[in-house]
Amino acid sequence: MHSLTPLTNILSSLIGGLWKLTLAKILDIFGRPQGYAMSVFILTMGLTMMALCRNVETYCAAQVIYWVGYNGVIYSLSIFIADTSALKSRGLMLAYGNSPYIITAWIGGPISQAFLDGPGFRWGFATFALATPVLTLPLYFLLMSVLKRAKARGLIPERKHERTLKESVQHYTREFDLIGLTLVTVGIALFLLAFNLAPLQPKGWKSPLIVTMLAVGPALVTIFVFWEKSLPNDRTFIPFNFLKDRTILGACLLSGGLFTSFYIWNSYFLSYLQVVHDLNTTVSSYIYYIFNIGGCLTSLFVGLIIRRRGTFKNFALFAGMPCYIVGVALMIVFRRAGNELYKVILPQVVISIGSGVLLICEQLAAQSAVDHQHIAVIFAVQGVFASVGGAVGSTISTSIWQVVFRGELERRLPPSALPEIDKIYADLGKQKSFPMGSLERNAINIAYTAAQTKMLIPALMVLGPCVGFVMMWRNVNVKTLRQVKGTVF
Repeated sequence: MHSLTPLTNILSSLIGGLWKLTLAKILDIFGRPQGYAMSVFILTMGLTMMALCRNVETYCAAQVIYWVGYNGVIYSLSIFIADTSALKSRGLMLAYGNSPYIITAWIGGPISQAFLDGPGFRWGFATFALATPVLTLPLYFLLMSVLKRAKARGLIPERKHERTLKESVQHYTREFDLIGLTLVTVGIALFLLAFNLAPLQPKGWKSPLIVTMLAVGPALVTIFVFWEKSLPNDRTFIPFNFLKDRTILGACLLSGGLFTSFYIWNSYFLSYLQVVHDLNTTVSSYIYYIFNIGGCLTSLFVGLIIRRRGTFKNFALFAGMPCYIVGVALMIVFRRAGNELYKVILPQVVISIGSGVLLICEQLAAQSAVDHQHIAVIFAVQGVFASVGGAVGSTISTSIWQVVFRGELERRLPPSALPEIDKIYADLGKQKSFPMGSLERNAINIAYTAAQTKMLIPALMVLGPCVGFVMMWRNVNVKTLRQVKGTVF
């Protein structure tokens, strides 16, 4: 099932991203601490399921639940930062909030390898299922104590209602637009999953299952559009009125485009490192997370510069986009079996710099166009675009992999290995079992590089429109805008 690695990314990214819009309303209606605690609970449940799963299907479901919780926690933290920082300093504080990745990227690989060599992967998930609530819930109790003090001072009015249980269910079903959430999530998921599952069906694209998914998916999305138009503006799942602003729309489209490009080339990148360059889990993770580390370090410097200068559009247009485009272009040039390792590392460094610049700038662009009351919604809308972009990217990646990688194996494997082609295609461990330099491993490595190169071409093409999305922004000076009051950073 190795070829379906991105399938879990599609579902988890899509559902986890769309969940942010519902969570935005939970944070506003019930409170920041309550939404945060709910996210921690969901995240822990996903980790527990991964520790106990016995098949790919359960693992996929666990990943979806985990990412719903994980996205919720990160989203809640982002809202806390927005609540307590001035707009001119927000880029810096958001970058600071992401800075733990600089450390965890280095220790994640050795810890993973230690679990694989020792008690097994299940204990890896189980350990973090226990550690996550211990490490995250102290913030919940801190927030609750602050909330109680605010209520005691009369700063927060009490909300009273006399609804019955049935009326409450109906009220919150409308408030959270659960019908709209279901329609858009199921519709997009069915459409994208069809491209991943078609090669596995006996009749391929003519399979009744695939035909049904391709028909029902777009139909549900169409119904969703009409459904949303029938609702008042304050009840719609996606606040379309915000997307009329060119700065917000440009920032959201950029987020979707960057995530599409990233997931096209990244979905099989870790496997590529382990097979083609024969790296173990630890070293592979170091190279794999250069993107995160470089992006976090760059975003800290970008946040400091924006805090001093105030403007960010030209920074994104003339620094962020060129670095990102050059990074992907270098990957196309250097994706060759037998290349030196530095030719793999260099593009990752370049693209991480571009990512660090664009991540902060796109968030500030969207937030600078609204008042503070709507910050939570804008964060969520950007998350939806990013998640849909990631799901589209994973779908493209899987479609290319299933055609190119399998076809290259059929052409290049020696006759003695052809009876095992299904196992080689599907199993990462089987691919790594052939010694480097053997005919079988050479064929596998060439198939990997061919598939990766084919993925990188559309990943680069997606970045062209992204330049236009940045140009849509207004050249806002965040030093002159005031969104929050009180003691803030």
